[in-house]
Amino acid sequence: MTHHTLELPEVDLVYDVHGPLPTADGRPPLMMIGQPMDASGFQAQVALFPDRTVVTYDPRGLGRSTRKDGEATNEPETQAEDVHAVIEALGAGPVDMFASSGGAVTALALVTAHPDDVATLVAHEPPLDCVLPDAEAVQRARDAYTRVYQEKGWGAGMAGFVAMTSWEGEVTEEYLARPAPDPAAFGMHTDDDGRRDDPLLSERSWAVTAYRPDLEALRASPTRIVIAVGEESRKVYTGRSAIALAEQLGQEATVFPSHHGGFLGGEFGYAGQPEAFAATLREVLDRR
Repeated sequence: MTHHTLELPEVDLVYDVHGPLPTADGRPPLMMIGQPMDASGFQAQVALFPDRTVVTYDPRGLGRSTRKDGEATNEPETQAEDVHAVIEALGAGPVDMFASSGGAVTALALVTAHPDDVATLVAHEPPLDCVLPDAEAVQRARDAYTRVYQEKGWGAGMAGFVAMTSWEGEVTEEYLARPAPDPAAFGMHTDDDGRRDDPLLSERSWAVTAYRPDLEALRASPTRIVIAVGEESRKVYTGRSAIALAEQLGQEATVFPSHHGGFLGGEFGYAGQPEAFAATLREVLDRR
């Protein structure tokens, strides 16, 4: 593995290349991206693709990538330009890409702006409000846990986030009327550390879930786009948004093992089924 720093006017982007460039077998590099997650979240998957040159990176403001723009919010279009810059720096595009969660939203913005950057995109559970029939209620639920986070801190905010993202089916008035959940019920601490910069719980990543994909541009793109959903996620927010987006793109979401973090090992205490996930990802990538 080699580490690289790409110095741009607004950010110093750090990315890792696992394997040779140019690639040994002529296949495109496989880039793996997330948001708000840095390269460390793909350790398990990188190890399961020893035959591919895999590229991971830290999005601006996360991990080792230092922002110089004075901003704190995470707009998909901006993140997409960062990924485009990394792909150009590799000099080995177009890449294959596995993108998860907010990273999948970034990837959709990338394919829209730079359709020749990506050969195959596997977009795993992009969290997009606009494709859902209950988009307004989802935003109200997000408003609620963000407000609790601002008032009471990380534990209370994260409990609200987990409750919303694990709710099965459409967000209803019944759900919205419930009191904020007790963080202790989720095994979370109740102390307030005073910080309010968590990208999941603050307004910093609202631009991700508010992103409106250009469906016409995506349909016309030369990129083969595969929308993926976890078999355990199909009834919850990110799974529902993946299924709805796939339908709007004229395809059926491809089912992957496990849940929203199905590709993870035990790095963050949210282990999925990384071996089974990698096997499915390999199969999808090889299906041209």
